[in-house]
Amino acid sequence: METFEPHPLLRNPHAQTFASAFWPRRFPRLPPSTPRDFETEPGTSIRGECHWQSQPRERPTLVLVHGLEGSCESGYMLGLAERAFMAGWNAVRLNQRNCGGTESLTPTLYNSGLSCDFRAVLNELIEGNSLPEIFFAGYSMGGNLVLKMAGELADAAPRQLRGIAAVCPALELAQCVDAVDLPSNFVYQRHFVKGLKNRMRRKARLFPGKFDLGRMARVRTLREFDDVITATYCGFRDASDYYAQCSALRIAGEIRVPTLVVTSQDDPFVPFASFSDPALATNSHIRLIAPPHGGHCAFISRGRGDNRFWAEGRVMEFFKELSTLSLNHEEIKESRRK
Repeated sequence: METFEPHPLLRNPHAQTFASAFWPRRFPRLPPSTPRDFETEPGTSIRGECHWQSQPRERPTLVLVHGLEGSCESGYMLGLAERAFMAGWNAVRLNQRNCGGTESLTPTLYNSGLSCDFRAVLNELIEGNSLPEIFFAGYSMGGNLVLKMAGELADAAPRQLRGIAAVCPALELAQCVDAVDLPSNFVYQRHFVKGLKNRMRRKARLFPGKFDLGRMARVRTLREFDDVITATYCGFRDASDYYAQCSALRIAGEIRVPTLVVTSQDDPFVPFASFSDPALATNSHIRLIAPPHGGHCAFISRGRGDNRFWAEGRVMEFFKELSTLSLNHEEIKESRRK
């Protein structure tokens, strides 16, 4: 795969991370989407924004999952969806529970253990849409979720699930939360905690009496939020129990689907040490790419145009290698040109 060469002004991991959040991007080649709600359990749905080709059952399908406090409108979600659509693929940009303005679709909260939601989406696309080739890509928290899904499926993964990709996955949650708590990462901590608190206030207004937010006023860190809110309302003993049960690294050794993991060695809050764990490092189904630079879910390269956002290109390159339908589509296009 193409080597990552960072933008000359963005060799610092924080510069990469901030630039990826604020870089002005447009997606003129991505057509308007069709919203679709996927019921994942009784009384709970998550919403996807779907970009279908004219004959969806004859094309591969890419399903995308965003990170903490992101949504289907995050730049990396739109960028990767545009690449997929231009390659002749269907693209489905999923919101996690309560994200992207979907708080009313469920009385529950989102957390890093809800891989069941994405298994439900996978099953519906197979059984309801008869899609022959499905690929999942997740970023950060979404990366943990799609890896966890693949590990839980293990040898029982349906043949239609052809590949998984995770970009900067937060696959060891306790280490990631501790990294966010470092003084050098106070801006990220403040951003995440402020967003999570605001989301809980909106949620409490929609479901009066369900959530007691009194203790939330004292929350200043992600770990405190998970102790007070996530553990309380998602069925965990405390934050440590939540992290132990929901970290994908715990079952990464069970993954049997071809998987690409892209991370940077200088990610500010996903410690690179977690990727040397034998569960991941010795699994022959997992391919790890870890350039020295790249920040968190950034990988802004010195290239231009489609080459600017390097990780998006690597994910599509990996998936195209796995897709028979994609290969046939390219052969058809080539024959037409001749």
